[in-house]
Amino acid sequence: MKVIKKLFKNEEGATAIEYGLIAALIAVAAITAMTSLGSNLENTFNKVSNGLQTAP
Repeated sequence: MKVIKKLFKNEEGATAIEYGLIAALIAVAAITAMTSLGSNLENTFNKVSNGLQTAP
């Protein structure tokens, strides 16, 4: 019985899971931001390239 109570009082595993979830959320946010930024950069470079090709 003492072992079971001890397991329920131990919160180290819960803390590790919380940190893992936070890291996963940060990773998803970073990937989303970088994907959006990459698309914007691609559009900008395409506009510059097209402008250089049509320049006299």
